[in-house]
Amino acid sequence: MSENKKPEIQFRAGAISAAVWKNVGEQDGKPTEYLTVSFARNYKDKTTEEWKTTSSLRTMDLPKAVLVLNKAFEYIMMNSADTAKI
Repeated sequence: MSENKKPEIQFRAGAISAAVWKNVGEQDGKPTEYLTVSFARNYKDKTTEEWKTTSSLRTMDLPKAVLVLNKAFEYIMMNSADTAKI
């Protein structure tokens, strides 16, 4: 049974969002935590009326993408115990 993993934090600007995820891996044989970022644009499918996501951006989405990705970077840099590895 898989659990629904939720992001540590999410930033939104209109239909554009960036999520910061906490992951667990192994480095030098020891467990380690690291953060990753995903981003998406939400849109409503005209045919099915369902909400969907894409990583494809329109020209006017670019400033919002920059904003949410900068917020994600700021969050990681301000909250990571060891930012030297990032």
